[in-house]
Amino acid sequence: MSPSYLVAIALVLLDQWSKAWALEALSGTGVRPLLPGLLQQRLVFNTGAAFSLMEGNALLLGLVSMAVAAALVFWIQTSGPLRKLQWMGLGLLLGGAIGNGLDRWRLGSVVDFLEFVPISFPVFNVADIAINLAVLCLAIDLLQQQVRPLR
Repeated sequence: MSPSYLVAIALVLLDQWSKAWALEALSGTGVRPLLPGLLQQRLVFNTGAAFSLMEGNALLLGLVSMAVAAALVFWIQTSGPLRKLQWMGLGLLLGGAIGNGLDRWRLGSVVDFLEFVPISFPVFNVADIAINLAVLCLAIDLLQQQVRPLR
């Protein structure tokens, strides 16, 4: 089994657990400081994609999440041995897509509950963090491949 799948499974479990906790602990509470001056908790439901794009299209976005997950599984299965940053990035991306996709299918929206305080930035969740870390892993891997001398 590719380590990408282990990363994805761990991520989905952490993401879904954190969202279940947020639904229980933050419902009706308004805003709670987490790291004062930096991060707070505020429960919101996003019916769109990143930055609330395509708001109100949970079914379509659920289908997109499923298609992305299927494409990632195909990529992992057919790519042969992956470098560390590749399997980490693909696992994080797969876990993030599944985590937010599950919300869209089950709830009709994505549960978000983390918010930066000093800047105006959309409220986010663990799956969103994983997706951004995935992009970082894959970008670093790509850059490393570009700067290595040809052999």
